[in-house]
This record gives sequence, C-alpha cells and structure tokens, in this order.
Amino acid sequence: MAGDDGALAERVGETLSRLGWRMWPTARNTVLYVSPDGLYGAEWILAAYPFELGGLPVAWQLSARAHPVSAMTEWNAYFTTGVPHEALTDLLVEFGARKTHSVSASGPPKVLGALSAKGWIRDMDRPQTTATDAAFTCSVSLELLPPLIQDADPRPDQLGWQAWAEPMLGAPYLWCATFSPSVPHDLVAAFASSLGSPAPVPRRSLPKSSEGRLTVVRSS
Repeated sequence: MAGDDGALAERVGETLSRLGWRMWPTARNTVLYVSPDGLYGAEWILAAYPFELGGLPVAWQLSARAHPVSAMTEWNAYFTTGVPHEALTDLLVEFGARKTHSVSASGPPKVLGALSAKGWIRDMDRPQTTATDAAFTCSVSLELLPPLIQDADPRPDQLGWQAWAEPMLGAPYLWCATFSPSVPHDLVAAFASSLGSPAPVPRRSLPKSSEGRLTVVRSS
C-alpha cells in the first residue's frame, strides 16, 4: 500500500546493476537488463505501453530462458506502476541466489505459507489458492490469467499467480502483478514474502488512496 514512491525504474535498475546485470536500451524505447548467466531478463517497458493489468500500465517484465541463446522464454512476470519496489528487488535478488534454474517442485502451499507466516489470512472460500492481508487491501491468488500473458506452455485455461492492491472495495487498483503459469512457485513465494513484510519502508510521497490505511512514522 506504500506504492513505489515514483522511483520504480530507478530502484530496480540500481539493484540489477549491483547484481551485475548488463543493460542496454532497445529500439522500442525500453531498457533491457540481462543476468550474468544470460538466463533471466528484466525490461522496463513503460514507454512501449504494451498492455494494462487492472487498468494500470505494465512497467516491468521479467522473463527466463532455458538457455542463453534461446529465442523463446520459459515464463514471464509482469508488474504495473505502483508496485512497491522492495518486493520486486527482493524477487530479483532471489534469482541470483537460486542454485538451479529448473522449475521447483513446490506448489501453491509454498506461496500461501509465505503469506501466512506474515499474518495474511486465507480466503474462506478458496483457502488453497487465495490469501489477503489483515486489512483486506492486498490479495495474492492463483487465478485464470488475463490476455497477453506469455508462457512456454501453450495449454489454454491455465492458472497463474496474481497479486493486487485495492485500497477499498471497488476503488481503482493501486498496483497489479501477474505471473505466467510456469513461474516457479518458490520465486512467487519470495515476492509474496517481501510483499507481506511488516518492516517499514522509506517513502517521500504516498499514494492518496492509501491515506488512513498506513502507519506513518515521520523522521526529522
């Protein structure tokens, strides 16, 4: 609910550079980063405005390949403007910490367990697929995916993880994130664990829609 402080591109870019990812601009006016092993990509695509999630423009697209020279991605994850940059950078750090690039055998319990450990509540109707924070403002759920989400598995009607912040029921979304079906559950769990962290985050500005729903500690 703290938003991205208007610095989503800068904070994520700083983390990627610190992790040794190579960067170059593309012909589409985007900025592409590639991991040292060539298997992961992170692209700031806001300028290209490819599509929206929950009425918000997608800003970052993460992807993985089985081989550095492969033209086809194995999976993709998409994040709109407004996503707390800490959750995204923690996910990127997890990329580098993985001992293997194969798909983890862990399933949905890995993601939901990470959220339960942070005090999130399982949905009464869908306890095996959905969790919400105690204030009922953010949710993570295994859902049918919206259009344009790319994955190497072509089967229709597959489920993928989605996350979103909705300050009040029926209000515009503050941010959205979507993971294609083949994204390893342990990576989604890393994002979810960071998302549910109660640790304070520094912000110069806060979203107006979050007013009254955050504990704010002002520093002199």
